Amino acid sequence: MVQALEVVSAGKNVHVKVTGKLTKAEYEMFSPLVDEQIKEHGKVRILFEMHDFHGWTAGALWQDIKFDFKHWHDIERVAIVGESKWEAGMAAFCKPFTTAKIQYFDHSKRAEATSWIEAE
Repeated sequence: MVQALEVVSAGKNVHVKVTGKLTKAEYEMFSPLVDEQIKEHGKVRILFEMHDFHGWTAGALWQDIKFDFKHWHDIERVAIVGESKWEAGMAAFCKPFTTAKIQYFDHSKRAEATSWIEAE
C-alpha cells in the first residue's frame, strides 16, 4: 500500500520518507534498521517526512505502538514534516509514547526540521 518508503541513516540521525499508507510489512522493514542505529549509536534522532501520507493500516499502527514502548528512552528527537493539519496533530499524539522531544514542521520548513534534528 505504501507507494514509497525510504530510510536513510547517518550516524545517530535517521531520515524516513513515506508516501501513501504505511503497512505492517513496511514497518517491519523500518524497525530493524532503527534498532541497528540504536545499537551502534545509543540514542537516535528521527526525521519523519510525509508526502501525500494516508496514515497507517491497523497492523502498522500496532507495530508503531510496540516500537514506541520498546524505544521509550532510545530516541532523543523526532521531527515530523508534513503537509496537513492532521499530521501536525501527530506531534501531540506521539508525546505520551516517548521521552523524545517532538516537533512538527510544515513541508515548506523541511530545512528547519533538518537543522533541529542535527542541532546539539
